[in-house]
Amino acid sequence: MSAPQRARSLTVGLIGTGRVGSVLAAALAAAGHRTVAATGGSPDSLDRAARLLPGVPLLPADEVAARAELVLVAVPDDVLGPLVAGLAELGAWRPGQLVVHTSGAHGAAVLAPAARAGARTLAMHPAMTFTGYAADLDRLAGTSFGVTTAHPDAARALVAELGGEPVEIAEADRPLYHAGLVVGANYLVTLVNEAADLVARAGVDEPGRVL
Repeated sequence: MSAPQRARSLTVGLIGTGRVGSVLAAALAAAGHRTVAATGGSPDSLDRAARLLPGVPLLPADEVAARAELVLVAVPDDVLGPLVAGLAELGAWRPGQLVVHTSGAHGAAVLAPAARAGARTLAMHPAMTFTGYAADLDRLAGTSFGVTTAHPDAARALVAELGGEPVEIAEADRPLYHAGLVVGANYLVTLVNEAADLVARAGVDEPGRVL
């Protein structure tokens, strides 16, 4: 894999001011890009925007896309496809725009409506648990990003600026990749909790120490 070239400074729009999107937008700003707009309306999203994206206006998704050269879409898996298609119907996507989503379950195909409008599209999933606080910015260093795209140079450059390591995942292998992460993260927590409960029922006061 060739060394990535530094991307030029881009205007960034964030659709989805959750824990992942807010941190990544802040990290892109720290790397020299400029976040110009974001969506957000819930109390939690307003709080995250105030902490991580101070001064960034909160606007409807189509206005966010219209203002940005790089649109970061960080929404739940089941919302992603309809959102991208709906924005395409509104004419929000344009040629040359870089449209990035952070879903682990989806590859780049879900961004096809944006690609048909001429945008460069990529799936870029950070394999990390996010708290939505500034401490996450340092934790991005060395994090693997599952990348699926027809534009690998752009993906490598963005991941490098975030301090991460790109891991290329084929479109057809994306569900398998996502399943592996779910098993490794969610199921492991469940297993540890069950083990602690069994040890506690055996009369151990501090099951965590035993385990």
